[in-house]
Amino acid sequence: MKLEVKNIHKSFGGTEVLHGISFTVESNNALGLLGRNGAGKTTTMRILMDVFKANQGEILLDGKKFEPSKCSIGYMPEERGLYPKRVILEQMIYFGRLHGLGKKEAEESSKKWLNRMGIGEYANRKLETLSKGNQQKVQLAATLVANPDIVVLDEPFSGLDPVNSQVLKDIVTELIAKGKLVIFSSHQMNYVEEFCDNIVIINHGNVVLSGKLKEIKREFGKDQLVVGFEQLSGDETRQLLETKYSEYVQVTAVTKSQVVLKLKESVEKNDFIQAMAKNGENISFVGNYEPSLNDIFVEKAGDEV
Repeated sequence: MKLEVKNIHKSFGGTEVLHGISFTVESNNALGLLGRNGAGKTTTMRILMDVFKANQGEILLDGKKFEPSKCSIGYMPEERGLYPKRVILEQMIYFGRLHGLGKKEAEESSKKWLNRMGIGEYANRKLETLSKGNQQKVQLAATLVANPDIVVLDEPFSGLDPVNSQVLKDIVTELIAKGKLVIFSSHQMNYVEEFCDNIVIINHGNVVLSGKLKEIKREFGKDQLVVGFEQLSGDETRQLLETKYSEYVQVTAVTKSQVVLKLKESVEKNDFIQAMAKNGENISFVGNYEPSLNDIFVEKAGDEV
């Protein structure tokens, strides 16, 4: 399957909040939909599920107009949507039937997913009696109860301990391997890097960056190096470079024992290394710099940080 979001605009009360959002997600891949609070991610997701109507633009599934009512979508919202005072299994069955399952099928699927999450023993308890982590797992089970073709996960790992996070990680990996369309939104960039081949960063209702994560990292790391010197701290290394090699490089970041630097215009990597070797510097490490997704996100969406 291939889902295409094309030039989506959305206004509330005369104020446009989405200014032409476009992206594509395909089976066997997860798309990381990223942005700061208020950037437009949730509005985009709700338009995708037909909760809101776009003022302009279109959404296509395999080249045809996307009709959410005719497609199975599992949505895990950031603001959890289950009923705390209701019995878990009863509301799981209820959500399954809302998605078109028969009563017996909904019950079997509910029990299967609760067991898969490791919380089958709590099926007949009220949701509010569970820990926050286990309530999170119930929410994911409810998202998947109808075996959706499209899965939208908004901050699925929020508040989870490492053990519960691993359970969810395994399930997300399985969903991707089974050919589901997965849209994954999180502020925990390590999870996005782990699952998503492609990313879209939204800032103030605009797509400011999109594409394959590996290619984006390669482009952002171009002309940047990581350098360390024997017996010098990161701050001492920065001082040395700024004193003796300012014509070659500009220091952009400092760690405990190394620095990240950018080659100046028309300077080649080998020119810089040869200059250091000529001066007899005790280089312990020099290599290409690969930025983290967090670094990229801050650069593209951190204008108000």
